Amino acid sequence: MQSPEYGLEPDEITCLLLLQACAHLGSLNFGERVHKYVEEHGYGNLLKIRNSLIVMYSRSGSMEKAYRVFCDTSEKNVITWSSIISGLAMNGYGREAINAFKEMQREGVAPDEQTFTGILSACSRSGLVDEGISLFDVMRFEYELTPNVCHYGCMVDLLGRAGLLDRAYNFIVNEMIVLPDATIWRTLLGACRIHKYVGLGERVIEHLIELKAQQAGDYVLLLNIYASVGHWNKVADVRKLMKEREIQTNPGCTTMELNGKIHEFVADDGSHPRKKEIYAMLEEIGTQIKIAGYVANMASELHDLDVEEKNGALSYHSEKIALAFGILATAPGRTLRIAKNLRICVDCHDFTKVLSSVYNRVVIVRDRNRFHHFRYGRCTCNDYW
Repeated sequence: MQSPEYGLEPDEITCLLLLQACAHLGSLNFGERVHKYVEEHGYGNLLKIRNSLIVMYSRSGSMEKAYRVFCDTSEKNVITWSSIISGLAMNGYGREAINAFKEMQREGVAPDEQTFTGILSACSRSGLVDEGISLFDVMRFEYELTPNVCHYGCMVDLLGRAGLLDRAYNFIVNEMIVLPDATIWRTLLGACRIHKYVGLGERVIEHLIELKAQQAGDYVLLLNIYASVGHWNKVADVRKLMKEREIQTNPGCTTMELNGKIHEFVADDGSHPRKKEIYAMLEEIGTQIKIAGYVANMASELHDLDVEEKNGALSYHSEKIALAFGILATAPGRTLRIAKNLRICVDCHDFTKVLSSVYNRVVIVRDRNRFHHFRYGRCTCNDYW
């Protein structure tokens, strides 16, 4: 932590910035070093530091440590409460987030806009529809806070994930007092993908085109919707359109930090120096988890292939390669932490659930939207994401 060139030691401001960087990157190992440093140098009781530690641990998927810092913080302000509520939300602990919100109210700390973004997000991620609608009313009528686009986005996500897509669409069109932005429409488009709402998905794309805000990911979502219902001609049309417009998508990649080094994997990856060992381990894992009941989810493959080809394509997703490397390179029982730049697919989610049980590993996956904590064959998202 000391500058080797100038012999300077970080002060509390430097530590705050370091913790923010660790939170953004999900760098738990370095964040823990910063935590140790602030404790040793007398900054550990500063409220701004403690709030940043809660955020850092939450965004690194270590809710146990985030909650420990929270409980050991004697003077909690609205930022402290909002940080733990948001952390619980992104890690899949919706009920616990609501309990924290109620405790905050009992303590007499008034929630702000950020608090409600966190608690509404918790409801949407955990399928707590009635609770989310009630809390949206509490925000507006009890605390007299005007909803912003983030709150509306949470409500659209809440309704959409629960399959109430027409209601979500009507909410956007008739109840929002601000103009819906592209993020709002993409949230609804994601729900259309989950629930295979083709017609509404096409309508949402039209709204994005009107906003001149369509992105590569929007076309991928539409492609996903068509593929999920077997409209392969339309899948081909979308792919052709993307090629004609030179629309480039980001390839999926998964990273794992091990002993201070970042290992990156892509699908069918052959670049890692231990590739032969990794693929041998992946084959062994596949055999073991199939014995335990794992069956590949063919719907996760978006190309019009036969069953054998789809099974082969699914076998080498980047998450699976990263997990094979993790089991190969770490001691038995050690927690595996990986990060995916896209949303984890259903098949990789099923694969990881069974793997966590067969190999007795806790696996924490940080994808584009949230954290998944796998233990004993279950995930904290309860297959709702």
